[in-house]
Order: sequence, then C-alpha cells, then structure tokens
Amino acid sequence: MYCPKAFAVSDPEQLQHFIAQYSFATLVSTVDGHPFATHLPLLLDPGMSTHGTLLGHMARANPQWQAFESGQEVLAIFQGPHAYISPSWYETTPAVPTWNYATVHVYGVPRIIEDSQRLTTLVDRLTAVYESGMPQPWPGDIPMDFKQKLLKAIVGFVIDITRIEGKFKLGQNRPLADQQAVAQRLAIQADPIAQELSELTLAQLTNEASV
Repeated sequence: MYCPKAFAVSDPEQLQHFIAQYSFATLVSTVDGHPFATHLPLLLDPGMSTHGTLLGHMARANPQWQAFESGQEVLAIFQGPHAYISPSWYETTPAVPTWNYATVHVYGVPRIIEDSQRLTTLVDRLTAVYESGMPQPWPGDIPMDFKQKLLKAIVGFVIDITRIEGKFKLGQNRPLADQQAVAQRLAIQADPIAQELSELTLAQLTNEASV
C-alpha cells in the first residue's frame, strides 16, 4: 500500500483496536493465477503469535481456501470510515477536492483448521463477539445435528500476522486549522460515516498532540 509518512500509523495497540472495531474484512489472495477476494468477518487474537493472529471461516464451496495450502501470503483489508472532502471546508487556499479515509492492511500465511472441535470453538467465539452488543444475545441453542451439518459446509482458518500497515489519511499534510475545520464540517454531515470520520480525525489530532 502506498502510504506517505504523514499518514502512516504504526502503534500496535491503535491498529489492533481498529481491526477489532472494523472487523468485516476483504481477504485477498491469488486463485489459479488471478486475484480473488472474499468479504468476511475476521477476529484478531493478539496473543496467538508475535504480531497476533486473525481467525475466520468461509464457505467450503469457496475456492479461495484451497489455495491456502500453497503457503502463499494473503492480504486482509480492514476499511474504516471515509468521506469526500470539499476544498471549501479548508481555512487556507489554494486547495482541491480529496477523499479522507482510514484503512489497515494485514499480511500473513493462512493455515486451515483441521480439528473439528477447534472449528466449533471458532464459530462459537465469532458468534459471542457479535452477539455481545445485542440487547438480548442469542444463546446459540440449535440442534446439534443441524450445527454439525452447517460446520461441514465451512472451512476455518488462522492467519499468523507477518506485518501490518496502517494508513489514516486525515489531512495531516495540511495546516492544523484545516484539519480542525474539516473535522467540524464532517461532524454536521447527514452521513453517519462522515460523522464517524470526524470522530476519528479529532481522536488522531489528540493522539498527535500528546506525543
């Protein structure tokens, strides 16, 4: 990923928090010599390897997992909030339109989960994570034979992370007054994603000020 120094984020704790918050990822690899992508939730376990490990599963009918045995590195993209930025929002001129965003790229070599109990544990863990925010979390009480049938239709995997790249393009190449003005304008947009980008921009400004 092209990432100018002004936009680079390398703090492990910040990157791990971002991955947990925006965990619906795009997993990119090569299948039969062509780029191939699957969109799926991935959990980060920071303690399973030196840089952490991603855990997930996909449909057994999906051909992507079959290429995992090659030992080829894959890329998981975690996309955060993004929005169009009008040059009219800046305090200084000249200026042109742009697009601000935050993303984290994670690289590693996937391994298939062969053990059925580990796969069951992974599925239960994924469910628990996403049900935790529900007013009344689903208890997961389904017939065992039905669950086993579904488990046979998926393939679990882990990706031991080899490197992580964080890029928060939030206007850091412009004066502080421009960054603050953009955050204020984003905050009053009707789009909730733009409002979320405003919050991230202000948080990043706070982080940089404390360094």
